[in-house]
Amino acid sequence: MIHENVWMTYGSNDLAELEKISAGYIDFISNGKTERECTELIVAMAKDKGYKDLREVIDSGERLAPGSKVFAVNMKKAVMLLNIGEDIIRDGMNILGAHIDSPRLDLKQAPIYESDELTYFDTHYYGGVKKYQYVTLPLALHGVVAKTDGSIININIGEKEGDPVFMVTDLLIHLSRDQLQKTADKVIEGENLDILIGSKPLGGEEKDAVKANILRLLKENYDIEEDDLLSAEIEAVPAGRAKEAGLDRSMIIGYGHDDRSCAYPTVMAVLDNPDIKTTACALLVDKEEIGSVGATGMESHFFEDMLREVLDRLGVYSELNLSRCLRNSRMLSCDVSAAFDPIYADRFEKKNSARFGHGLVFNKYTGGRGKSESNDANAEYIALLRGILDKHNVAYQTAELGKVDAGGGGTIAYILSLYGMQVIDSGVPVLSMHAPWETISKADLYEAYKGYKAFLIEG
Repeated sequence: MIHENVWMTYGSNDLAELEKISAGYIDFISNGKTERECTELIVAMAKDKGYKDLREVIDSGERLAPGSKVFAVNMKKAVMLLNIGEDIIRDGMNILGAHIDSPRLDLKQAPIYESDELTYFDTHYYGGVKKYQYVTLPLALHGVVAKTDGSIININIGEKEGDPVFMVTDLLIHLSRDQLQKTADKVIEGENLDILIGSKPLGGEEKDAVKANILRLLKENYDIEEDDLLSAEIEAVPAGRAKEAGLDRSMIIGYGHDDRSCAYPTVMAVLDNPDIKTTACALLVDKEEIGSVGATGMESHFFEDMLREVLDRLGVYSELNLSRCLRNSRMLSCDVSAAFDPIYADRFEKKNSARFGHGLVFNKYTGGRGKSESNDANAEYIALLRGILDKHNVAYQTAELGKVDAGGGGTIAYILSLYGMQVIDSGVPVLSMHAPWETISKADLYEAYKGYKAFLIEG
């Protein structure tokens, strides 16, 4: 554990590796702004390292063995990577688990409407957001439209040079006396987070001419009819690439650090560890921001089912062996933590707060108030991890998510702990968490990568 700012410990080799990891991460979160896009990127990275699709392995009847590397995709929104070690039953797995969904605005199923010669997309916000942060912000549209003929149309508008962007409007300051008397959670109502998408009417139309023009453009440019939006998943996210921040370029500002700043080093740690003894597993899941529910969240049976398939291809499947594999596993729940912010110091308890530039953060427990709905890691497991990280010269720190009774939050840790495995939350400290643009330290991202890699090596 390094108590000083870790920047002070780096030599030229560390700094070069730090910048390499940071550059790769900036590309990752700039191109992966939805769970579908992240899944595509991760699968491409895995294939480049020789990983095979588990479905193809099953269909071909191929057997797996120690050294086999496979991936499995869940509904194009979640993915598991598995580098199989010597004895998955006796040794279990070393699991790195992160989520690849982030707070945003989702288009409703019947989203498009015109009001007073302006046309909008109606939205429903996803995850925990401060709604007022989404007004007057350039937004891009990402997602898919599924048509009844089975075709899928990919949507990505607002990211390329020359693309239009979209916005949610706000009331001008000159007329906002009453608005400014409201509490922050009421200044902007959820039903008012509608995205302005057009103002130009279509000639010859007597009713909803602006909407008619938008529908014409959707048909001409994307072959999308209004009814096709009933079977669409389109997300409105902040437009633009992540960037280096600060005059010293020590930070990264971008959309989706929660939790892609942990997902990226999770993937890289697994892919950069080709030869391991204990099976290495990366879980990149969806729906954490709304409780890990649904078919693509951590509470689904996808993880268990894919392990059954793997054990079957290894020739050792039984429910008892599955139970032993899970029970003997160890996990780092790779999720972000709150970075101490001096501007809001009264919300933190300093000696138990994560700080920029002090490395990977361990949260023994999360939850709210009396640790409710939290995994609470064992002291013995924390001691084991301390030894691993000290051996590999990884800077780390411990923290809580703010003052007791100030709020709270949760991760996927408690779900995996139900199998009887050892689990603890570990991740990157974030400033402005859940804002459209969040900020992290490059040093903490680098230490997370080093820590996750060390965890896999020492299994």
